[in-house]
Amino acid sequence: MAVVEELIRIESGDSLSFGNYTLTSKRKVSDFEFNGDIYKIKTFKDITKLEKNELFVYESVPGTAVFDFEETDVRTEFRVEGFEDTQITLELEAEQEYEVYVDDVNIGHMTTNLGGKLVLSVELGAEPKNVKVVRV
Repeated sequence: MAVVEELIRIESGDSLSFGNYTLTSKRKVSDFEFNGDIYKIKTFKDITKLEKNELFVYESVPGTAVFDFEETDVRTEFRVEGFEDTQITLELEAEQEYEVYVDDVNIGHMTTNLGGKLVLSVELGAEPKNVKVVRV
């Protein structure tokens, strides 16, 4: 299983990778610049949380490692891995419908709440899972 030892990094495809679910105590990186935005990551075995410009982006309970995280105004896509099944919360557009895919399998329509949060569960194990969320 892989983790992001430096906690957050830029990938060659203009995406981010972040998180280390093997840590026993919380670690963070603040003021990480990427594409003109400032990111902050907090991560360890119990939680992984990403903020952009002091606004919520991603959270998993328990902690995860996220690879090739890309977001646009209509799509969020990433690979995720961890020790066990996890609950992931994403900040998206408020009161919008999204199609959610895990390993290219459509797990259905989901609607964000008034705050724009979308919550999904992902069964994790030996292999990372691909997650894609697309606005309908």
